[in-house]
Amino acid sequence: MLSTERMDMEDKDTTGDNDSVWAQLVGAEHPGSQLIVLAKSHDLHVTDIAFARLLDKTNPVRRLKNEFLYPSMKAMGVEDGRLDKNCIYLCGNSLGLQPKQTQTLVMEELNKWASKAVHGHTEPKTRPWVTIQTTVKEEMARMVGAEPLEVSVMNTLSVNLHVGMVAFYRPTPTRYKVLVESKVFPSDLYAIQSQLQMHGFDRDDGIIAVELREKEHTLRTEDIISAISTHGDSIALVLFSGIQYYTGQFFNLRAITAAAHSKGCKVGFDLAHAVGNVPLKLHDWGIDFACWCSYKYVNAGPGGIGGFFVHEKHATDFSISRMEGWWGHELKTRFEMANERQLLPGADGFQCSNPPVLQTVSLLASLNIFKKTSMDELRATSV
Repeated sequence: MLSTERMDMEDKDTTGDNDSVWAQLVGAEHPGSQLIVLAKSHDLHVTDIAFARLLDKTNPVRRLKNEFLYPSMKAMGVEDGRLDKNCIYLCGNSLGLQPKQTQTLVMEELNKWASKAVHGHTEPKTRPWVTIQTTVKEEMARMVGAEPLEVSVMNTLSVNLHVGMVAFYRPTPTRYKVLVESKVFPSDLYAIQSQLQMHGFDRDDGIIAVELREKEHTLRTEDIISAISTHGDSIALVLFSGIQYYTGQFFNLRAITAAAHSKGCKVGFDLAHAVGNVPLKLHDWGIDFACWCSYKYVNAGPGGIGGFFVHEKHATDFSISRMEGWWGHELKTRFEMANERQLLPGADGFQCSNPPVLQTVSLLASLNIFKKTSMDELRATSV
């Protein structure tokens, strides 16, 4: 999240000046090009320090920077006279900063556990644990451009990757390949290889990797689509990152999905570096499934709870194979212990276990900040 960077300027509220500066960037198709135009309109070059200061001064998400806790130079071991300063934090791609509200929300749940014990599951005056996911579901769906029905907050990223592949990687003797980008994240590769092995296929033969062109550093969308067109009849699943972790490339998810579906392939995305970072429209793009973590740009803390998306078109298809558990069953009958299968529609029907409460409220603390902005606004200030 952009607000994880500290700015060495006064905290004066200058949001009233935004219309003439940042409003031109929000929603721009090519924000980088728009920055050049904007700089020229102020008789500045895009690399001038004066232009950087102008953007900082009028940054519409500047108001959110004080919602986070920042490591001090002293805590980080710096010993050159800047011990009273906070760090400029540029590691949100690995672990987001802690929202100031996190400790409060976590302590509320710990205190509830201490004072209410098992009754915390159904305590109506606070956040009942039995429905704790409802506190984060709607905002999480908004962040990824989905309907609440399509999103469940559960498990962790790699586990959800397996959940998605159990459901949507359904290989046949002739259509069993998985298409990935070159230099796929290791955890994704291991998950894919293990799924291939479990289905009786060779761990390496079952993978098609789209390679970079010589002397190029990002994949061309046309090359990805060409690979789908060429190998589509043998591809069971196209599984790409939303943003490539090594290069930072934001893939054209809409185009990849359309091309894959035209060849009869299912489509999934690992959105670890995309959620909370770039605008997404998972519902509109027709993606079959996606999963993500919450400890990077979503600031939910180390090992934070993951997210899972299943498109609405699959919401009531209960014939889809899945790993089942009682938390994926209807709440109204869940505790009757009748041992009758009554799956929830949508992504919630893929749950196995109850979500960890402390991790969920850690996520809630961050989502309460995201409610004060939009992904379009954040994107405009990050390009």
